[in-house]
Amino acid sequence: QVQLVESGGGLVQAGGSLRLSCAASGRTFSTYAMGWFRQAPGKAREFVASINWSGGSTDYADSVKGRFTISRDNAKNTVYLQMNSLKPEDTAGYYCAANILMRRSGWDYWGQGTQVTVSS
Repeated sequence: QVQLVESGGGLVQAGGSLRLSCAASGRTFSTYAMGWFRQAPGKAREFVASINWSGGSTDYADSVKGRFTISRDNAKNTVYLQMNSLKPEDTAGYYCAANILMRRSGWDYWGQGTQVTVSS
């Protein structure tokens, strides 16, 4: 069982940056792949980025590639999402997820989410 708590969301102007954090409970954090997803009002939840257990492999949605960076610190049981060059279309609730397998759907554990709002 993994419990996830996101933080770092907020209101930012277009072109700005935010860093999201996701703190995980449990001793087995380093065995899980971690991911970030987002959901805008009226839209389905979508994959943003993922990272494997060691941090040696990452995957990004095309819409954020080159602007967002996912990383993890296994000593702190935390995964991060650095978001640069933010656009109004990045506005959404951002959710952290954990799963044994690194993939774009079907993740087992979810946080409650943190809101990111990008003003134009």
